[in-house]
Amino acid sequence: MSYSLKGKICVVTGATRGIGKGCAIALAEQGATVYVTGRTTGQGELTIETSIQAINAAGGVGHGVRVDHSQDQQIADFFEQVKSEQGKIDILVNNVYKIPSPPAWGGGFWDHPIQIWDDQVGIGLRAHYVASWHAAPLLFAAGPGGLIVNVSSPGGLSYHFSSSYGAGKAGLDRLTADMAIELKEKEIAAISLYPGSVATEFILAHATANGIDLSKSQTPLGVGRTIPALALSEDLMQRSGSIQWVEDLSQEFGIKDEHGNLSPIYNNRQT
Repeated sequence: MSYSLKGKICVVTGATRGIGKGCAIALAEQGATVYVTGRTTGQGELTIETSIQAINAAGGVGHGVRVDHSQDQQIADFFEQVKSEQGKIDILVNNVYKIPSPPAWGGGFWDHPIQIWDDQVGIGLRAHYVASWHAAPLLFAAGPGGLIVNVSSPGGLSYHFSSSYGAGKAGLDRLTADMAIELKEKEIAAISLYPGSVATEFILAHATANGIDLSKSQTPLGVGRTIPALALSEDLMQRSGSIQWVEDLSQEFGIKDEHGNLSPIYNNRQT
């Protein structure tokens, strides 16, 4: 097998489960060295250690660090470790997100505790800014061709789940677009990635409990495999600042998930 990202240093935040883990494994399939963050450690199914094992099994080199992305100093310490060990970053995937407990689904904004703003916008937007700020010098050290992927959502364009969720995703898309402008002279791209309905562990559990059919859903690995394709595309800089839909990338590059399927079209798509 030819490893197209061999020698590349990648960081995926929030990669003990879901889309983040799928992204980490997909980068590993191309031979990358992948650093992942998460809060859960040990030998359980959804831990930093099991993500590292999956990365190594896929053909990459895995490193994992426990990071609470609500704590700026922990983010800073993590990137300092990457700097001391590798001296550069080629690809940063900002994925970390905190689902409120209980999830903020239904009702009005007044029905939910104010804390969900900090969960969804603090972790899903501010923490991405902080990570990107610390990663920037390491991306510059790698030279032209670097990539920041901000894992966003169609909730940035239309109503999904709650007001705070939409505000966070729309803000992330704006952040991406403006980062792209500022990064242009460095020849480093910033992309908002739009998965559709993804069968993560959390969604699978909800679907099982409620009899929901997920046969037309994307998979975390199917989503993740779009990132190497983007990183290696000849027109990466022309895409910088844009929203890239997983289903479009799947069709364009012929990217299939672990079941051999192209990513399904997201039925509620709005552009």
